[in-house]
Amino acid sequence: MLSRFSGRYAALALIAASGCSMHAFAATPTAAAVASPTATDAYTVKPGDVLSISVWKEPDLQGPVLVRPDGSFSFPLAGQMDARGKTVAELQTLVMDKLRKFISDPVVTVSIQEVKGNKVYVLGQVNKPGEFIVNPRVDVMQALSMAGGTTPFAALGDIVILRRSDSGQQALPFRYADVSRGRNLQQNIVLQAGDVVVVP
Repeated sequence: MLSRFSGRYAALALIAASGCSMHAFAATPTAAAVASPTATDAYTVKPGDVLSISVWKEPDLQGPVLVRPDGSFSFPLAGQMDARGKTVAELQTLVMDKLRKFISDPVVTVSIQEVKGNKVYVLGQVNKPGEFIVNPRVDVMQALSMAGGTTPFAALGDIVILRRSDSGQQALPFRYADVSRGRNLQQNIVLQAGDVVVVP
């Protein structure tokens, strides 16, 4: 015990001798701070994503699982599950609850092996129109960049983002000139899966 405290005090003395402030050491980010959750941790699973599911000590209960177009997937013993609007952590809990009927205290790991369902589309007067897998978030300007930028014939003041929701479809205006000059930046929204950026 004494040797442990002696070593601790020796380290403090060494810090003081070097002229370093204790506040400087306290301000250094810890591993926990670096690993703190971000907005990307809230990604919800989309149709087309490939999940990796494994159950500890159960070699027959592991492998890649494809999320089908209707947002569901199947897993041995657990059966059919709905992944729509759920995060990886929520799916992990769901699979665990399903398996408890057959396995005592199952240890389940769920991760996203491939992000293929989080797609946006850029159409019209861009150099490379098409669908783009975003991993996991892009805004309108970033999507236009992914599409190779606009052509000389683009009507930059009439760009719209088509977004479908349960209440129907809406058209969100986007004026390229404003955003490129740092004005009305609220137009440069983060795109959601399925959004269509139309550049007339």
